[in-house]
Amino acid sequence: MPAVSDMSSRERFMAALRREQPDRVPIWELIVNDPVVHALYGPDGTYDDLVDAELDGITVVENQIMTDLDETHKRDEWGIVWGYGPDGIPYPAGHPLESWDNLADWSPPDPDADHRLERLAEVIERFKGRKAVVFLGHDTFEFTHYLRGMDRLLMDYVMAPEKVHELSRIVIDYKKRVMERAVEMGADVGLTGDDYAHRHAPIMSPAHFQEFIQPYLAEIVQVTHDGGAPFIKHTDGNVWPILDAMVDAGIDAIDPIEPIAHMDIGEVKEAYGDRLAVCGNVDCGELLSRGTPEQVVEAVKETIAKASPGGGHILASSNSIHPAVKPENYRAMVEAGREFGEYPLDEQMVAEYRDRNYMKQISGEEYDSFSRA
Repeated sequence: MPAVSDMSSRERFMAALRREQPDRVPIWELIVNDPVVHALYGPDGTYDDLVDAELDGITVVENQIMTDLDETHKRDEWGIVWGYGPDGIPYPAGHPLESWDNLADWSPPDPDADHRLERLAEVIERFKGRKAVVFLGHDTFEFTHYLRGMDRLLMDYVMAPEKVHELSRIVIDYKKRVMERAVEMGADVGLTGDDYAHRHAPIMSPAHFQEFIQPYLAEIVQVTHDGGAPFIKHTDGNVWPILDAMVDAGIDAIDPIEPIAHMDIGEVKEAYGDRLAVCGNVDCGELLSRGTPEQVVEAVKETIAKASPGGGHILASSNSIHPAVKPENYRAMVEAGREFGEYPLDEQMVAEYRDRNYMKQISGEEYDSFSRA
């Protein structure tokens, strides 16, 4: 499909999700943490300012009321306790359903609470029609392990499967309702951020994924589609063993296709490009955090050469722009995306870069220690 000139950011983003070829490769990021934003836009700069100037889409999450427990811990509306390190990034530190005996007296928050989508309303007012508004929700895996604890949940798959389904039903009904409301309000795209894998393999077996996760993923995909919005599935790690099941759930795109986990974006596009758009996958662990701007530019050219021909690609990092990312490297990534992502792509660049593997070059033995399957 020929490129269309003078597209808005939203049009560019949505065309890529339809696996079409826009005027240039859209650029987006699941999360950009404040240290990078402030380094680029000053202490008063905001993520919204960065999106306005740099990106084609903006990510929005639901509002949660948090109760302070002490200087480093908060409790959310689900009863989950979150700890906060020096970088401000939260991690689960307390699980309200450590015992299944607590389930009878526990209930989820209200998905229709007035405050739930306040942030989304602000973003729509500022960006609607200009930028793609991506609403980040969840399916079931992350919140079931936040509520139970990861080790307990994985044991539950074997020892208490009926309880897992009972809890998963509670979680997905809440998450579906919030997604439904978000799309009705004006979110352009739905996304769930549950991470299913680490660098070596999925956290659960493919059989457990198909039993305990895929059906609920398919439900929230359907709710999103019923509202007229496409759906992006975000997950880190090596998901090759479960990728067929993810695609069969009806997702429209996958993010971020982590290269250190042997998720080569060119291979994913070759295998699934007739069914999926691809988002990613400039490495944010080693390259963006410790590399040079020149190395970043080379990686962007390789990523575009592998993923962008014919459209259906949104340029992003391999996870997020976290606090350890060098601001100058992120700037180099965005600028290179604009320079080399114009359609029609430079055929010589594509031919030169499509068979390269920058991840192997910068990670060496670490990369070689991982297996794709």
